[in-house]
Amino acid sequence: MRAVTRPILIVVMLALLLAPLGLPPFAMTLLTEALILGLFAMSLDLMVGYTRLISFGHAAAYGMGAYACGWMLLHTGMPLLFAVFAAALLTGVIAIAVGWMCTLATGISFSMLTLAFAQLLYAISFKWTSVTGGSDGLAGIPRTSGPLGFAALSGKSGFYYFVLACLVGGFLVCFALVRSPFGAVLRGIRENEAKTTALGYNTRLYKIAVVATSYALGGLAGALYAPFAGFANTELLFWLLSGQALIMVIVGGAGTLVGPILGAAFFMLMEHQLSSLTEAWALYFGLIFIAFVLFAPQGIWGLATAWLRRDAKAS
Repeated sequence: MRAVTRPILIVVMLALLLAPLGLPPFAMTLLTEALILGLFAMSLDLMVGYTRLISFGHAAAYGMGAYACGWMLLHTGMPLLFAVFAAALLTGVIAIAVGWMCTLATGISFSMLTLAFAQLLYAISFKWTSVTGGSDGLAGIPRTSGPLGFAALSGKSGFYYFVLACLVGGFLVCFALVRSPFGAVLRGIRENEAKTTALGYNTRLYKIAVVATSYALGGLAGALYAPFAGFANTELLFWLLSGQALIMVIVGGAGTLVGPILGAAFFMLMEHQLSSLTEAWALYFGLIFIAFVLFAPQGIWGLATAWLRRDAKAS
């Protein structure tokens, strides 16, 4: 399968690298947003697909990253490159405390605690107007290039390549992580946490670590979105975004890393196409999601690899 999928991934990467040369500005805007959402969905897959920690509040990571990056770009004059990674780091550090609290519970209780934390931040974002701008949010977020030769990042193409580099870098980090002994423990927690604990592993510490890593990557996605859109508002912390991220993971294929990226692109495509036809686009996408859950629970990536496997056997 590696011999079959590797050339496909190389072709896709080449297409993404050459995209600014051939796509119109509107298509490039959609593609950039799809890559940001792909990074966000992939970050959630670390928890959902590899550790079976179902989060209903992953928008907290996205919103924290967006607000932190937006505030730094607006009020400190920090260069874009440093603001993005500082926001991701800050989100990851805060997530250590979030993970410590949420992992006191398991199963649906864990999920509800993540939702409660996200909704708490959502409420704070309305009240802490001096920092978050209240219901208006932070507007006019610039792409400050800074004095160190990062001026190319302020342009559309330069920023697109920056987003693509963050997505590829995040994927490589996640890939190395899940293939490491740390990843093996995460899969052990997913399959049988009691047995993993009996083997001598402190599973709660591993879960806190994966929550912090997942939130840091989700915060990176949010930090990229703020200068991309030019604003950060309370909708980035709302439970609806958390649900959409979970849908992207499931539709793309949980526990695959590549699948959630495809799921995010598929979600963006369907939202754009269906919303141009009807205001009730969410209803029709809901039917598509139900079809995936019932007939293709392995997701888009699972369907693609199964088809390639059958094709390879036939040849």
